Amino acid sequence: MSPALQTIARPWREHGPALVAGVDNPHDEVMALVWGPRFDREHAMWLWSRLSRREPQQAAPVLPALLGMAEDYDALETSEQRRVRRLIMRHRSLTGAGAA
Repeated sequence: MSPALQTIARPWREHGPALVAGVDNPHDEVMALVWGPRFDREHAMWLWSRLSRREPQQAAPVLPALLGMAEDYDALETSEQRRVRRLIMRHRSLTGAGAA
């Protein structure tokens, strides 16, 4: 994995599970964040607000990491952004999350 992608993956591995806890389809939520050429900060803040209501102490360190991920994603080349989306879809298929 390229260093640029690692800058996004590392904080997501640490904080992502808490952000998508309790949602019906976590992969869809993650894809919503990175679907376009810019990280969807509005959706990210919605996920964070859910976490902050459930676990206020846990949410505090997540916000700076989430905003950093947004900046890092926006700085990726288009091909790297596509790779992020492919990796998410691959993870979904490997975990069987997309199965009906």
